[in-house]
Amino acid sequence: MFTGIVEETGYIESIRASRKSIALAVSARVCGGGTKVGDSLAVNGCCLTIVKRRAGAKRIVLSFDLLQETWRRTNLQSARVGSAVNLERSLAANSRLGGHFVTGHIDAIGKIVRWERKGADWLLEVVAPSDVMRHVVFKGSIAVDGISLTVAAVRKRTFQIWIIPHTYEVTALRERSVGDAVNLEADLLAKYVAKLLL
Repeated sequence: MFTGIVEETGYIESIRASRKSIALAVSARVCGGGTKVGDSLAVNGCCLTIVKRRAGAKRIVLSFDLLQETWRRTNLQSARVGSAVNLERSLAANSRLGGHFVTGHIDAIGKIVRWERKGADWLLEVVAPSDVMRHVVFKGSIAVDGISLTVAAVRKRTFQIWIIPHTYEVTALRERSVGDAVNLEADLLAKYVAKLLL
């Protein structure tokens, strides 16, 4: 379980694909601390298991094995060596829940259709599949690349979010452009309510 409060941006160190899996290595400063093999880490909102950990001079390199299914269903497939990724360690039982309940199970990939500066802030608009949009509500929560965000407007196929300067500066959103893919996880509570009403 995560909160969607990104702790830092890490950087892709290497990507090695095979027929069965993809070996992904990410360097981190903050999120490398206190982690061990077997721990969960959200990478762009996708819950991954640390399979190897190597301490460097200034950063710790964390390695993950991704199934082809995970690769296909997330925007990690678009990552390149040097790309910034959002990182968050799993929620500790005694921690504050600063964002919302985020499982790290990506529902779908969305696409940025609008990304522009508006005064001191930024306006982000994402087109999403209908099975995600049915769970998106005005002033509700959604995780975009693992970031807990509040929905500012909902249209038929898209939703909009206002991004404050702090979020822009401390997340990988600063590297995004119109046309880029983003990982989406709809609000868990909304999904349970929808299931109960079926």
